Amino acid sequence: MPFELDSVVPWGRNLNEYRSMFHLTEADLIKKIISFGDGPASFNFEMLQSGRKIISLDPIYRFSRDQLQKRIDETRGGVMEQTRKNMDNFTWKDIKTINELEEIRMRAMSLFLDDLEAGKREGRYIAHALPRRTDFSDLQFDLGLSSHFLLLYSRLGLDFHIRAITEMLRICKEIRIFPILNLDAERSEVLDGLLECFGTDYRVRLIKVIYEFQKNGNEMLKIKRVRTPH
Repeated sequence: MPFELDSVVPWGRNLNEYRSMFHLTEADLIKKIISFGDGPASFNFEMLQSGRKIISLDPIYRFSRDQLQKRIDETRGGVMEQTRKNMDNFTWKDIKTINELEEIRMRAMSLFLDDLEAGKREGRYIAHALPRRTDFSDLQFDLGLSSHFLLLYSRLGLDFHIRAITEMLRICKEIRIFPILNLDAERSEVLDGLLECFGTDYRVRLIKVIYEFQKNGNEMLKIKRVRTPH
């Protein structure tokens, strides 16, 4: 089935949020990083501005700036209305109001849109959908990230997640996934199956992070290769 833009609800996060969600240290930020399902985040652009180049993968990168701007405009009001209806599902500590949330998200997506076409030309934004195999070589990256995609969309099923994470681990020495909750703010139904699947051959840990906007959404899944194959 072809990927359709009208199935997407764009929602972008920024570098500071990525640092908090994934417990990214200064040492982490100088590693070779690839980020899966980044959507309209400003993470890639802000990393570039700080002198670091990362690669972001997402199927929405096949669309143009104008197409994505149109889709953001179409969905913005509905997303904010749903957030207002479900305010009790979120913590309002770092982001204190609905208006502040909208401002942060729109700022991140604006930075992304302004960077998109240049980033495509430079190979920083690549249209790709997991679990399809990437064109990268084995262990090409130090660190792979997945923000608000894997585990969150548990309805994709355990098999999908296993195949997606297997590909991530093929090209990355370590991966981090945030959050470990599903869309109902409950522990993802696929989490236990993933812990069992990867727990033998990899070092698998659930790690508390300082980021928490979705209530109880303050843990990431970290999977690290124990040894490098010869």
